Amino acid sequence: MIIYDLCCANGHRFEGWFQSAEDFDGQLARGFVSCPQCDSDQVRRVPSAVAIGGVAVAPPEAAVPAARPSAAPLMPLEKQAAVLYRQLLRTVVAHCEDVGPAFAEEARRIHYEEAPERAIRGQATEDEREALRDEGIAVVCLPVMEDEKLN
Repeated sequence: MIIYDLCCANGHRFEGWFQSAEDFDGQLARGFVSCPQCDSDQVRRVPSAVAIGGVAVAPPEAAVPAARPSAAPLMPLEKQAAVLYRQLLRTVVAHCEDVGPAFAEEARRIHYEEAPERAIRGQATEDEREALRDEGIAVVCLPVMEDEKLN
């Protein structure tokens, strides 16, 4: 696991965890990496204090400057929630196999070890979801939000 320090076009710093450098490059190219504060997908790696050679010595407490507030204003809470939800959906899309309308059937096959275990996503009716839950198969329904509804 690699942890990168990242910065968006608005100057917000955050970190991202990736399986490898190739995983980071691939997710960045597909638009799956975005700022958790403003949702900008214009993201770049920035030097990390850990990545800089040498031994870090903490300055005396009196010399530590106060935290500087971000130059960009914070988003309203409902917009932040929408941004986080969209990031969740991006992660699900990136890490789950789309089985389309065969979701219920494939979920059963995985549960009963008739198919390889893996993360899947797809479409199922409410009746199909309820039947899966009755069989002890955990399912989560995540409504898809269109990008234009987040603005």
